[in-house]
Amino acid sequence: MKEPAPNVSPRALPADRGEVDTERAHPAGVSLEALDTAALIGFLATDQHRAVHAVEAASEALAALADATVAALERDGRLIYLGAGTSGRLGVLDASECPPTFNADPATIIGIIAGGDTSLRRSSEGAEDDPKGAIGELQRLKVASSDVVVGIAAGGTTPWVLGGLREAHRRGATTALISCARRTKPEGCDHLVVLATGPEPLVGSTRMAAGTATKIALNALTTTVFTRLGRVRGGLMIDLRATNEKLHDRCLRILLELFPDLDRREADRRLHAAGDSLRAAIESIEAQRRTH
Repeated sequence: MKEPAPNVSPRALPADRGEVDTERAHPAGVSLEALDTAALIGFLATDQHRAVHAVEAASEALAALADATVAALERDGRLIYLGAGTSGRLGVLDASECPPTFNADPATIIGIIAGGDTSLRRSSEGAEDDPKGAIGELQRLKVASSDVVVGIAAGGTTPWVLGGLREAHRRGATTALISCARRTKPEGCDHLVVLATGPEPLVGSTRMAAGTATKIALNALTTTVFTRLGRVRGGLMIDLRATNEKLHDRCLRILLELFPDLDRREADRRLHAAGDSLRAAIESIEAQRRTH
């Protein structure tokens, strides 16, 4: 006897995202479970090369965004990342690494993730569907024309991110979207950066090539910005503070590279006299030598 159909009310269907690059099947057509462990690891590692190439191809768009961000920070503005899921976590990560690397004010580079900070550890993917979800945080931060707001969305369609960009644009901020899928520039977006990583080996899992490309792009963006702001000399970070043993040692080694006539003990004396600020120590030594 045929089972009666369950009496379930029909519900709204989600939009079909099958044409989004990151939702397509991987062109290699590899069945992951058919590979032995070493082959699977090798395939997944090799596939990540696409992430590097995607960022290289987007270098001009990233450069334009970096220049806009430098201009914003020079007028006391901020760089604010908006993202959900993996994209949001990467934005928060990059923002959190700028203070120790460049002695940046934590209030200057900010990462906001859909669902709040609990989403850093526990998935709250439903939060990303609310196009108004980021508005409250943008209002709390008093986003204005001096700021740059960068939305990060691997598939380029996240409502929470796109709605946040529209609100930031309405408030006069410079806006950008970093997407790993090809798309046109959305409403309220000044800079579109497409990291065309294409389909994932695990279909739709954008923590893979898309996540790697996003991490590279954000690192490149903030490193370029702070280099242009004078926080880097050669390949050295010069705005460090000796707040632990590792950084104390790094500060001393940088001083010795910049001033090879010093010994390690004298370098430490200079650093200590400068309140353990590497920049202050460098400027003090240079000022003293200019007068002699």
